[in-house]
Amino acid sequence: MKIATIIVRVLLGLTFIYTSMSFFLKLDPQTASTDSFKAFHAGLAVSSYIIPLEKAIELLCGLSFLMGRYTTLANVVIFPVTINILLINYFLTPETLLFAIAIFLGNLFLIYGHWENYKPLFKAQ
Repeated sequence: MKIATIIVRVLLGLTFIYTSMSFFLKLDPQTASTDSFKAFHAGLAVSSYIIPLEKAIELLCGLSFLMGRYTTLANVVIFPVTINILLINYFLTPETLLFAIAIFLGNLFLIYGHWENYKPLFKAQ
């Protein structure tokens, strides 16, 4: 279980670092997408802070996963991002849904692997 957790953590870390760095350094060309996704992405781009904020969160959490430090916090912070990745891919770009499912399941696996750290969050005071 420990080796699987390390493998998933490193793969997620590399994925998040790659996607954020490719955004900031403009490494990947814009891919062709559906009209619905173009409209959605244009709306986010107009806000001028949502996408850079999300990519900065991905970068910080990716570094955390890669270094193996603060992974419990990184899981909590990146979880809403992975839910959004999953839902955007489900509703707007279903051709990349498999990748989104893999990221979401990887995040859930890391949460399960560190479940003892999360138990205090769910205790009623």
